[in-house]
Amino acid sequence: MNATGKVSKDIIEGLRSVTVASVTDALWEMGISGHLSHEIKPVLPAKMVGPAVTVYKEPTTERLPPTHILELIDSAEPGSVIVIAIDGYKDSATWGGLMTTGAVVNGLEGALLDGGVRDVEEIERDYSFPIFARSIHPAASVGRFKTVSSNEPVEIDGVLIRPGDVIMGDRDGVVVIPVDKAEECLKKALEIEAREREQTRHIQKTKSIREGLDKYQRI
Repeated sequence: MNATGKVSKDIIEGLRSVTVASVTDALWEMGISGHLSHEIKPVLPAKMVGPAVTVYKEPTTERLPPTHILELIDSAEPGSVIVIAIDGYKDSATWGGLMTTGAVVNGLEGALLDGGVRDVEEIERDYSFPIFARSIHPAASVGRFKTVSSNEPVEIDGVLIRPGDVIMGDRDGVVVIPVDKAEECLKKALEIEAREREQTRHIQKTKSIREGLDKYQRI
């Protein structure tokens, strides 16, 4: 982390070289539970690593455009991950094809959705933009939900996500890395993966997973 409280590009690229599973284990060793629910999955196979830009939505019957989200898509720094918290409501899409287009042209890294996404065929046809969502659903959120805050801390699956925290996703799921722990987490994740490579070679050599587990104490 640099003097401005942001995670450096070197750390972001370093995290891109490791897996969500290794980062989850590293955080666990640090006493932090950062992984989100198994329900949040990649819409398309893709890896995502970037600082969070957060939005919170709550129920409404008013037909209001998602102004905060649209403004953030246009103004967020390239490489950011748009995080939309909606208290886990799955039967409404908080993201779609036009938002994806805006995010791509503005160089954003991806989107993490506590709710649904739609226009998946369009997104798959036109982009390889990383989207991790709790559901796929055809109904828009207009008239069902409204944006009430942006760039404020939000909570998804009991995990606090602050603006600037690192969001990391791959096919194993999503993990949230506190901005002030990113450097330490990367170091531990690299150590975990180095040990695992050694353990893999040992298992291949001895043809015994039990010996590999006993020697390296890692499952």
